[in-house]
Amino acid sequence: MVKILIRWCLLAAVLLLIAHLYSGVEVRSFSAALGAALVLGLLNAVVRPVLVILTLPVTLVTLGLFLFVINALLFYSAAWLMDGLHVTSFGAALVASLIYSVFGLVVEAALSQIFRDS
Repeated sequence: MVKILIRWCLLAAVLLLIAHLYSGVEVRSFSAALGAALVLGLLNAVVRPVLVILTLPVTLVTLGLFLFVINALLFYSAAWLMDGLHVTSFGAALVASLIYSVFGLVVEAALSQIFRDS
């Protein structure tokens, strides 16, 4: 449970970092980032598997590159659902989702290392 809460806070911090580094994304506050990280997590857990299955033929034809579009769509949807997260365009959502995914992998690897040792 502690790992989930730490991961949630770190991913919210990643959203703030993305907003600071990339002008296509705006996050109003840390609480908005926490809400956005929660919404992104829920969308990735519930909607993403359905979209991946429904778009499997397109994903196979594009050799998996369509998964980037799905990630961008989910990021853009989270911004549409959240009042404190704003994404200027679908292209901005694509770039932001790529950055968010890379930092998410780093966060997950670090937390796995920390919680494996303790």
